[in-house]
Amino acid sequence: MPLSCSPMDPVSARAVSTWRYDAPYEIYNVAPDRIEEEVQALLDPQNAYYVLTDERGSLVAYCCFGRDAQVPGGDYTADALDIGLAVRPDLTGQGCGHTYVDAVLGFARRTFAPAAFRVTVAALNRRALPVWERAGFRPVQEFARTPDGLPFVVLTRASLPSGQGKG
Repeated sequence: MPLSCSPMDPVSARAVSTWRYDAPYEIYNVAPDRIEEEVQALLDPQNAYYVLTDERGSLVAYCCFGRDAQVPGGDYTADALDIGLAVRPDLTGQGCGHTYVDAVLGFARRTFAPAAFRVTVAALNRRALPVWERAGFRPVQEFARTPDGLPFVVLTRASLPSGQGKG
């Protein structure tokens, strides 16, 4: 399934702000009273949000790069491009995570040319962690998010791991 990345637009920002995940992934849901604030953040070019669409033009995921992909409480002093990724709720858990990760990494490599990538994932997200690890990421840090103490894992990877082509 070939995916395309393009800058977040108002229609997509509103759509992804209303996505609803089942437990335990409900931590990713935007509170109804914060949707307008979230839409504005998604559209702010400084936050570098992009949509992923399939060959039919359907919105299947979205991502961001840089500071908005960081989680309060983590150590982000090492030089790496931070990546955030969210897949449409009805498409999660179907074994296609590598497709989304590969598309985001390829786009990030072409667009930002970083020396390394970094992703921060909630420790409870047992679907996402193995996907990122299969993509060559390795855990380098565990921490509790401030102010609520929710555990997160930071994983990193060189931009182009040895022995791997695109990805």
